[in-house]
Amino acid sequence: MMHLIPLVSRSARFWSWSCSALASVGLFVFGSGHVFSQAVCLPLPRLLTTMPMGGAIGTTAEVTLSGEQTDDVSALFFNDPRLTATPKTNAEGKAEANKFVVTIASDCPPGLYEARVMSRLGVSSARIFSVGSLNELSQSAANTSLATAIELPVNSVINAATTNKSVDHYAFQAAKGQRYIIYCAARGIDSKLDPVVIVADANGKDLLVERRGDVLDFVAKEDGKHVIKVHELTFKGGPAYFYRLSLQESTAESPIPLFASTKNVSAFSWPPAGLHSQAASNEVEPNNLAGNAQTIALPCDIAGSFYPAADVDVFEFTGAKGETWWVELASDRLGRPTDPAILVQHVTGEPGNETVTDIVEFSDIASQIKPSTNGYAYDGPPFDGGSTDVLGKLEIKQDGKYRLQVTDLFGGTRKDARNVYRLIIRKAAPDFAIAAWGLHMELRNGDRNALSKPLALRAGATVALEVVAFRRDGFDGDIDLRLDGLPDGVTAQGLKIPSGKSRGIMLITAHQEAPNSLAQLAFSGRATIDGNSVTRPVQMAQMAWPIPDAWNEIPSPRLVDGMPLSVTNAEYAPISIASKEPHAIESTVGAKVTIPLVYTKRSDFSGSVVQLKAFGDGFERIPPFNISIDASGSDAVIDLASLKTPPGDYTFAFYGGAVAKYKAKPDASPQDIVELIVTEPITLHVKPAETK
Repeated sequence: MMHLIPLVSRSARFWSWSCSALASVGLFVFGSGHVFSQAVCLPLPRLLTTMPMGGAIGTTAEVTLSGEQTDDVSALFFNDPRLTATPKTNAEGKAEANKFVVTIASDCPPGLYEARVMSRLGVSSARIFSVGSLNELSQSAANTSLATAIELPVNSVINAATTNKSVDHYAFQAAKGQRYIIYCAARGIDSKLDPVVIVADANGKDLLVERRGDVLDFVAKEDGKHVIKVHELTFKGGPAYFYRLSLQESTAESPIPLFASTKNVSAFSWPPAGLHSQAASNEVEPNNLAGNAQTIALPCDIAGSFYPAADVDVFEFTGAKGETWWVELASDRLGRPTDPAILVQHVTGEPGNETVTDIVEFSDIASQIKPSTNGYAYDGPPFDGGSTDVLGKLEIKQDGKYRLQVTDLFGGTRKDARNVYRLIIRKAAPDFAIAAWGLHMELRNGDRNALSKPLALRAGATVALEVVAFRRDGFDGDIDLRLDGLPDGVTAQGLKIPSGKSRGIMLITAHQEAPNSLAQLAFSGRATIDGNSVTRPVQMAQMAWPIPDAWNEIPSPRLVDGMPLSVTNAEYAPISIASKEPHAIESTVGAKVTIPLVYTKRSDFSGSVVQLKAFGDGFERIPPFNISIDASGSDAVIDLASLKTPPGDYTFAFYGGAVAKYKAKPDASPQDIVELIVTEPITLHVKPAETK
């Protein structure tokens, strides 16, 4: 089950991955020279919608699916065994296409769950399925006018999708003085909808409008009929713009609930290992001025909030010369639309006659990989592990009193008590967190694709996962990558995240003889910290929606729960490339190594020449070289002297791109598809040079 940490989606930051040369050095050789008409990546199954998008605890729900490459769905499954699905059958007992009956067990906790399907091509990307306790309804007819408003009983939720250039209407009976919480779940459950939610009177006159969020806190001034209106911010509509609109009674003193939502990719670095679910202490208001600063002792763990608007929280502590502390604050990573900053000052003198000296200011957590040069037009992978949160090192240079101010940089426009934060000041606790996703392809002068890449492997394929590490409190060591639970015929090799760097690669190969299979994998990273072996799980990420060209639409990546992998031999990889030598290749320091590469070609290609580069620490500097895929093999030559490779054991791989002539069916017309080609991992043992 996913953690019920509520998150509000924010605009993705876009990244250019450290191997952006994939686009710039001409890895792709096209027969026509035109890229725009070509698809990126061979077809993969992607689950796009379920209708309804959820159900109530202890009930069943009839669900209709839609997706890409999911016409032949054989199963619908979830990341929790308390949700099960069986195909819906008609009167003759035959299964209806893309329809399932989902059973939600009575002991299933409310929250968000991952739904995936199995198809001819394997396991799909994930889609959120919500489980709650409210009465469930579904939009069954057009309700784009006051006259056609759907009745929404209090303490109910309705599953719906907006209509293009229209406004959905819902009617409910309100009681004077009663408080109602109206919540429109959308971005947080994988929808493309940016909702505008309005409460109106019986005549449709607007009473309360929310254009920047998903919750309305409404107290009725009159008894009788009221209307809720919902539309997309720019009045877009269609199946992708789905939502779950809930209407609940609430008491006057109750806080607005924190609703469960998916996690942005930046959340993978939170929380630190071993952190308690509840803070040890709380911020105490008023503490917004130096005169009423809250006194704290270090180390500390404090829960606070950026409320009311323009809130500044001031804390004071006593520091001793030579102390070093690490300051970390989470708010963005808790899903709040905030931009925290911390200012630390040294204070001398008496109140009324103080001298205040700025010591250090902390703001954003930097990205683990190179950010895009254009935050909107997108020229790299949009899986942004950076955050507007804070993590920094505080060195105390002299004894005395210190003042720490916590602010939300744009908090003057925000007035929401749900904008909470967690402030931790601690001695160094070196550690790391890891996230991974399917390796991005950026085309030269072509579409900037942002596609989910489920681990649906064709037999004969090697796929690459990009892996990034968030390093905490000065940890700078190697991180080894490991993948457990692989099915028969599948092997994996992690190209480690080396000391001082934040990027590694995991290579997964489904050999040609691998049988059809589905397995749940366990992905982890291991490092030695202070003499102890430390293992941390790798969190996977995907795109909420496949974006073929991110010049036109901003990608929306998120973390996912679980790591299923499937193998299919219904189709094979268009080409497999591997070292002719199945065992480790041996060489000596300073030598030139010739690696014979052999091909198994199963498709036609546009063009015969492919340029290859290398993955693997210390091997990225291998100059790009060309191979002819019309031949049965070729040689890769590595100059260890120019690479200055010391003695040791190394694993690396070559990668490039080519345009495959793909046929969905034997009698279909071929389609040009740009596919990333990755060789199977190559192991090299470098011995010391012989001495005379």
